[in-house]
Amino acid sequence: MPQTHAPGTGGIVGRRLRWWTELPLLVLVYAAYSAGRLLARGDVSGAVDNGLDILHVEKLLRLNAEHPLNRLFTDHSWIGVPADFWYASLHYLVTPLVLVWLFRSRAVHYRAARAWLMTSTMIGLIGFTLMPTCPPRLLSEGYGFVDTMAQYSDFGWWGGEASAPRGLGGMTNQYAAMPSLHVGWALWCGVVLWRHGRSPLVRAAAVAYPLITTIVVMGTANHYFLDAVAGAAVMGVGLLLVRPVLRVADRMKARVGLPFDAARPSAEVRAGARSRSFAGSPAASSAPDSSLVSGGCQTSTGERIPRPRQRPAEPGAEPSARPAEAGDGAKTAAR
Repeated sequence: MPQTHAPGTGGIVGRRLRWWTELPLLVLVYAAYSAGRLLARGDVSGAVDNGLDILHVEKLLRLNAEHPLNRLFTDHSWIGVPADFWYASLHYLVTPLVLVWLFRSRAVHYRAARAWLMTSTMIGLIGFTLMPTCPPRLLSEGYGFVDTMAQYSDFGWWGGEASAPRGLGGMTNQYAAMPSLHVGWALWCGVVLWRHGRSPLVRAAAVAYPLITTIVVMGTANHYFLDAVAGAAVMGVGLLLVRPVLRVADRMKARVGLPFDAARPSAEVRAGARSRSFAGSPAASSAPDSSLVSGGCQTSTGERIPRPRQRPAEPGAEPSARPAEAGDGAKTAAR
Protein backbone atom coordinates (compact mmCIF):
# COMPACT_ATOMS: atom_id res chain seq x y z
CA MET A 1 0.00 0.00 0.00
CA PRO A 2 1.40 3.42 -0.86
CA GLN A 3 2.47 5.70 1.96
CA THR A 4 1.11 9.21 2.23
CA HIS A 5 2.45 11.86 4.58
CA ALA A 6 0.08 13.91 6.69
CA PRO A 7 1.02 17.58 6.63
CA GLY A 8 2.57 18.83 9.83
CA THR A 9 2.46 15.51 11.65
CA GLY A 10 5.55 13.70 10.52
CA GLY A 11 3.45 10.55 10.57
CA ILE A 12 2.62 8.18 7.78
CA VAL A 13 -0.96 7.58 6.87
CA GLY A 14 -1.97 4.19 5.55
CA ARG A 15 0.05 1.97 7.85
CA ARG A 16 -2.18 0.22 10.34
CA LEU A 17 -0.12 -0.51 13.44
CA ARG A 18 -1.19 -3.35 15.70
CA TRP A 19 -0.95 -3.40 19.48
CA TRP A 20 0.53 -6.89 19.51
CA THR A 21 3.51 -5.60 17.53
CA GLU A 22 3.76 -2.24 19.30
CA LEU A 23 3.76 -3.59 22.85
CA PRO A 24 6.73 -5.97 22.41
CA LEU A 25 8.62 -3.20 20.62
CA LEU A 26 8.09 -0.74 23.49
CA VAL A 27 8.99 -3.38 26.09
CA LEU A 28 12.14 -4.28 24.15
CA VAL A 29 13.28 -0.66 23.86
CA TYR A 30 12.63 0.04 27.54
CA ALA A 31 14.45 -3.13 28.57
CA ALA A 32 17.43 -2.10 26.43
CA TYR A 33 17.34 1.36 27.96
CA SER A 34 17.21 -0.01 31.53
CA ALA A 35 20.05 -2.45 30.87
CA GLY A 36 22.13 0.26 29.22
CA ARG A 37 21.49 2.58 32.14
CA LEU A 38 22.83 -0.03 34.55
CA LEU A 39 25.88 -0.68 32.39
CA ALA A 40 26.56 3.06 32.18
CA ARG A 41 27.66 3.25 35.81
CA GLY A 42 30.87 5.22 35.92
CA ASP A 43 33.42 6.01 38.55
CA VAL A 44 31.76 7.39 41.69
CA SER A 45 34.42 10.02 42.27
CA GLY A 46 34.04 11.23 38.69
CA ALA A 47 30.25 11.39 39.10
CA VAL A 48 30.65 13.46 42.29
CA ASP A 49 33.05 15.83 40.53
CA ASN A 50 30.56 16.28 37.69
CA GLY A 51 27.77 17.04 40.15
CA LEU A 52 29.88 19.62 41.98
CA ASP A 53 30.86 21.23 38.67
CA ILE A 54 27.19 21.61 37.75
CA LEU A 55 26.40 23.08 41.14
CA HIS A 56 29.30 25.53 40.78
CA VAL A 57 28.12 26.67 37.35
CA GLU A 58 24.59 27.19 38.64
CA LYS A 59 25.85 29.34 41.50
CA LEU A 60 27.88 31.46 39.10
CA LEU A 61 24.79 31.93 36.91
CA ARG A 62 22.53 32.45 39.94
CA LEU A 63 20.38 29.50 38.88
CA ASN A 64 20.63 27.56 42.12
CA ALA A 65 16.94 26.86 42.80
CA GLU A 66 17.54 23.43 44.31
CA HIS A 67 18.40 24.58 47.84
CA PRO A 68 15.25 26.64 48.56
CA LEU A 69 12.99 24.04 46.98
CA ASN A 70 14.65 21.21 48.88
CA ARG A 71 14.24 23.07 52.18
CA LEU A 72 10.58 23.64 51.38
CA PHE A 73 10.00 19.95 50.65
CA THR A 74 11.86 18.72 53.73
CA ASP A 75 10.25 21.22 56.14
CA HIS A 76 6.67 20.53 54.99
CA SER A 77 5.70 16.90 54.66
CA TRP A 78 2.38 17.81 53.01
CA ILE A 79 4.48 19.03 50.07
CA GLY A 80 7.36 16.56 50.28
CA VAL A 81 5.35 13.33 50.46
CA PRO A 82 3.15 14.03 47.38
CA ALA A 83 6.26 15.21 45.54
CA ASP A 84 8.00 11.91 46.28
CA PHE A 85 4.99 9.98 45.00
CA TRP A 86 5.02 12.20 41.91
CA TYR A 87 8.70 11.53 41.28
CA ALA A 88 8.53 7.80 41.97
CA SER A 89 5.35 6.96 40.06
CA LEU A 90 4.02 9.32 37.44
CA HIS A 91 6.62 8.88 34.72
CA TYR A 92 5.79 5.14 34.79
CA LEU A 93 2.05 5.87 34.45
CA VAL A 94 1.52 9.08 32.45
CA THR A 95 3.94 8.34 29.60
CA PRO A 96 2.41 4.92 28.72
CA LEU A 97 -1.11 6.33 29.10
CA VAL A 98 -0.36 9.12 26.62
CA LEU A 99 1.07 6.54 24.20
CA VAL A 100 -2.08 4.40 24.50
CA TRP A 101 -4.31 7.45 24.04
CA LEU A 102 -2.42 8.43 20.90
CA PHE A 103 -2.56 4.87 19.55
CA ARG A 104 -6.31 4.62 20.04
CA SER A 105 -7.52 8.16 19.33
CA ARG A 106 -4.85 9.91 17.24
CA ALA A 107 -3.35 7.01 15.34
CA VAL A 108 -2.05 9.17 12.48
CA HIS A 109 0.29 10.94 14.93
CA TYR A 110 1.30 7.91 16.98
CA ARG A 111 4.23 6.61 14.96
CA ALA A 112 6.08 9.93 14.85
CA ALA A 113 5.45 10.59 18.55
CA ARG A 114 6.68 7.11 19.48
CA ALA A 115 9.82 7.57 17.38
CA TRP A 116 10.43 10.92 19.07
CA LEU A 117 10.17 9.40 22.54
CA MET A 118 12.39 6.41 21.77
CA THR A 119 15.07 8.44 19.99
CA SER A 120 15.30 10.96 22.81
CA THR A 121 15.50 8.19 25.39
CA MET A 122 18.45 6.62 23.59
CA ILE A 123 20.17 10.02 23.42
CA GLY A 124 19.68 10.35 27.17
CA LEU A 125 21.36 6.98 27.63
CA ILE A 126 24.39 8.35 25.78
CA GLY A 127 24.42 11.26 28.22
CA PHE A 128 24.41 8.90 31.21
CA THR A 129 27.37 7.05 29.73
CA LEU A 130 29.47 10.08 28.83
CA MET A 131 28.72 12.11 31.95
CA PRO A 132 27.77 10.13 35.06
CA THR A 133 26.55 12.70 37.55
CA CYS A 134 25.97 12.54 41.28
CA PRO A 135 22.54 13.97 42.14
CA PRO A 136 22.29 16.61 44.89
CA ARG A 137 20.84 14.12 47.42
CA LEU A 138 24.00 11.99 47.30
CA LEU A 139 26.43 14.84 47.98
CA SER A 140 27.90 15.11 51.44
CA GLU A 141 25.85 16.83 54.12
CA GLY A 142 28.01 19.93 53.96
CA TYR A 143 26.35 20.92 50.68
CA GLY A 144 22.99 21.33 52.39
CA PHE A 145 20.78 18.84 50.53
CA VAL A 146 18.37 16.34 52.13
CA ASP A 147 17.21 13.19 50.36
CA THR A 148 13.42 13.49 50.63
CA MET A 149 12.94 10.00 49.21
CA ALA A 150 14.84 8.61 52.20
CA GLN A 151 13.21 11.04 54.65
CA TYR A 152 9.68 10.04 53.66
CA SER A 153 10.37 6.44 52.67
CA ASP A 154 7.97 5.14 55.35
CA PHE A 155 5.08 6.78 53.48
CA GLY A 156 5.72 5.11 50.13
CA TRP A 157 6.77 1.93 48.44
CA TRP A 158 10.26 3.17 47.59
CA GLY A 159 13.39 2.67 49.65
CA GLY A 160 16.23 5.00 50.44
CA GLU A 161 17.94 4.42 47.08
CA ALA A 162 16.40 6.64 44.42
CA SER A 163 12.83 5.75 43.48
CA ALA A 164 13.41 1.99 43.31
CA PRO A 165 11.22 -0.32 45.41
CA ARG A 166 12.60 -1.43 48.75
CA GLY A 167 15.33 -4.00 48.34
CA LEU A 168 15.83 -3.22 44.63
CA GLY A 169 18.10 -0.21 44.95
CA GLY A 170 20.90 -2.12 43.27
CA MET A 171 18.79 -2.40 40.12
CA THR A 172 19.05 1.30 39.34
CA ASN A 173 21.88 3.63 38.41
CA GLN A 174 21.78 6.44 40.96
CA TYR A 175 24.37 8.46 39.05
CA ALA A 176 22.25 8.78 35.89
CA ALA A 177 21.18 12.35 36.67
CA MET A 178 22.35 14.17 33.53
CA PRO A 179 20.09 14.62 31.59
CA SER A 180 16.84 14.38 33.54
CA LEU A 181 14.56 12.11 31.55
CA HIS A 182 11.86 12.66 34.17
CA VAL A 183 11.69 16.18 32.77
CA GLY A 184 12.24 15.02 29.19
CA TRP A 185 9.40 12.50 29.23
CA ALA A 186 7.11 14.98 30.99
CA LEU A 187 7.89 17.54 28.27
CA TRP A 188 7.08 14.94 25.60
CA CYS A 189 3.73 14.26 27.28
CA GLY A 190 3.01 17.98 27.51
CA VAL A 191 3.77 18.68 23.86
CA VAL A 192 1.72 15.70 22.66
CA LEU A 193 -1.27 16.65 24.82
CA TRP A 194 -1.07 20.28 23.77
CA ARG A 195 -0.87 19.51 20.06
CA HIS A 196 -3.46 16.76 19.88
CA GLY A 197 -5.74 17.41 22.85
CA ARG A 198 -8.90 19.41 22.37
CA SER A 199 -10.37 20.26 25.75
CA PRO A 200 -9.10 23.13 27.94
CA LEU A 201 -8.49 20.64 30.75
CA VAL A 202 -6.11 18.61 28.60
CA ARG A 203 -4.33 21.79 27.53
CA ALA A 204 -3.94 22.85 31.17
CA ALA A 205 -2.51 19.43 32.06
CA ALA A 206 -0.11 19.71 29.11
CA VAL A 207 1.39 22.85 30.64
CA ALA A 208 1.22 21.86 34.31
CA TYR A 209 2.70 18.37 34.09
CA PRO A 210 6.22 19.26 32.80
CA LEU A 211 6.40 22.39 34.98
CA ILE A 212 5.48 20.56 38.19
CA THR A 213 7.81 17.69 37.30
CA THR A 214 10.70 20.14 36.92
CA ILE A 215 9.98 21.58 40.37
CA VAL A 216 9.64 18.10 41.88
CA VAL A 217 12.95 16.75 40.57
CA MET A 218 14.78 19.72 42.09
CA GLY A 219 12.84 19.85 45.36
CA THR A 220 13.41 16.15 46.04
CA ALA A 221 17.15 16.70 45.39
CA ASN A 222 17.20 14.16 42.58
CA HIS A 223 18.33 16.58 39.87
CA TYR A 224 19.97 19.94 39.34
CA PHE A 225 18.29 22.66 37.35
CA LEU A 226 20.78 22.13 34.52
CA ASP A 227 19.80 18.45 34.46
CA ALA A 228 16.26 19.57 33.68
CA VAL A 229 17.53 21.92 30.96
CA ALA A 230 19.55 19.06 29.47
CA GLY A 231 16.46 16.84 29.52
CA ALA A 232 14.53 19.43 27.50
CA ALA A 233 17.47 19.80 25.09
CA VAL A 234 17.61 16.04 24.55
CA MET A 235 13.93 16.05 23.61
CA GLY A 236 14.59 18.88 21.16
CA VAL A 237 17.38 16.93 19.45
CA GLY A 238 15.19 13.82 19.37
CA LEU A 239 12.42 15.79 17.68
CA LEU A 240 14.80 16.94 14.95
CA LEU A 241 15.81 13.32 14.30
CA VAL A 242 12.28 11.92 13.96
CA ARG A 243 12.02 12.07 10.17
CA PRO A 244 15.48 10.56 9.50
CA VAL A 245 14.78 7.81 12.03
CA LEU A 246 11.45 6.98 10.39
CA ARG A 247 13.06 6.86 6.96
CA VAL A 248 15.74 4.47 8.16
CA ALA A 249 13.11 2.32 9.89
CA ASP A 250 11.04 2.15 6.69
CA ARG A 251 14.05 1.06 4.67
CA MET A 252 14.94 -1.65 7.15
CA LYS A 253 11.36 -2.94 7.24
CA ALA A 254 11.22 -2.97 3.47
CA ARG A 255 14.39 -5.06 3.35
CA VAL A 256 13.34 -7.68 5.83
CA GLY A 257 9.71 -7.60 4.66
CA LEU A 258 7.97 -7.37 8.02
CA PRO A 259 4.41 -8.66 7.49
CA PHE A 260 2.61 -6.37 9.92
CA ASP A 261 3.32 -3.30 7.78
CA ALA A 262 1.40 -4.77 4.85
CA ALA A 263 -1.97 -4.39 6.51
CA ARG A 264 -4.99 -3.40 4.50
CA PRO A 265 -5.66 0.31 4.19
CA SER A 266 -8.49 1.59 6.33
CA ALA A 267 -11.84 2.57 4.84
CA GLU A 268 -11.01 6.25 5.23
CA VAL A 269 -7.74 5.88 3.34
CA ARG A 270 -9.42 3.92 0.53
CA ALA A 271 -12.18 6.50 0.25
CA GLY A 272 -9.62 9.32 0.19
CA ALA A 273 -7.64 7.55 -2.54
CA ARG A 274 -10.78 7.13 -4.66
CA SER A 275 -11.72 10.78 -4.28
CA ARG A 276 -8.18 11.89 -5.16
CA SER A 277 -8.04 9.64 -8.23
CA PHE A 278 -11.43 10.89 -9.40
CA ALA A 279 -10.57 14.55 -8.88
CA GLY A 280 -7.17 14.20 -10.47
CA SER A 281 -8.17 12.01 -13.43
CA PRO A 282 -6.88 13.06 -16.87
CA ALA A 283 -10.43 13.27 -18.25
CA ALA A 284 -11.42 15.78 -15.62
CA SER A 285 -8.28 17.89 -15.90
CA SER A 286 -7.83 17.88 -19.69
CA ALA A 287 -11.33 19.03 -20.70
CA PRO A 288 -11.01 22.48 -22.28
CA ASP A 289 -14.46 23.66 -21.19
CA SER A 290 -16.14 21.74 -18.38
CA SER A 291 -19.54 23.33 -19.12
CA LEU A 292 -19.73 21.69 -22.54
CA VAL A 293 -21.87 18.56 -22.50
CA SER A 294 -21.58 17.26 -26.04
CA GLY A 295 -22.03 18.40 -29.57
CA GLY A 296 -21.98 22.11 -28.75
CA CYS A 297 -24.72 21.88 -26.10
CA GLN A 298 -24.40 23.85 -22.89
CA THR A 299 -26.42 24.37 -19.77
CA SER A 300 -26.87 27.67 -18.02
CA THR A 301 -28.09 28.51 -14.53
CA GLY A 302 -31.60 27.22 -13.93
CA GLU A 303 -31.68 24.91 -16.98
CA ARG A 304 -32.05 21.17 -16.78
CA ILE A 305 -32.04 20.30 -20.50
CA PRO A 306 -29.06 21.57 -22.47
CA ARG A 307 -29.84 23.74 -25.48
CA PRO A 308 -27.63 24.67 -28.42
CA ARG A 309 -25.52 27.77 -27.86
CA GLN A 310 -23.48 29.76 -30.31
CA ARG A 311 -19.79 29.50 -29.73
CA PRO A 312 -17.66 32.63 -30.11
CA ALA A 313 -16.34 32.93 -33.64
CA GLU A 314 -12.66 32.33 -34.00
CA PRO A 315 -10.57 35.14 -35.56
CA GLY A 316 -10.60 34.89 -39.35
CA ALA A 317 -13.37 32.30 -39.48
CA GLU A 318 -16.28 32.80 -41.85
CA PRO A 319 -19.71 33.27 -40.33
CA SER A 320 -21.94 30.24 -40.50
CA ALA A 321 -24.54 30.24 -43.24
CA ARG A 322 -26.89 27.88 -41.39
CA PRO A 323 -29.82 29.57 -39.66
CA ALA A 324 -29.85 26.85 -37.00
CA GLU A 325 -26.48 28.04 -35.74
CA ALA A 326 -27.68 31.56 -35.12
CA GLY A 327 -28.95 32.71 -31.77
CA ASP A 328 -32.57 32.25 -30.62
CA GLY A 329 -34.93 34.46 -32.54
CA ALA A 330 -32.39 35.50 -35.19
CA LYS A 331 -33.77 36.41 -38.64
CA THR A 332 -32.92 34.31 -41.67
CA ALA A 333 -30.53 36.05 -43.98
CA ALA A 334 -32.11 37.27 -47.21
CA ARG A 335 -31.11 35.40 -50.36
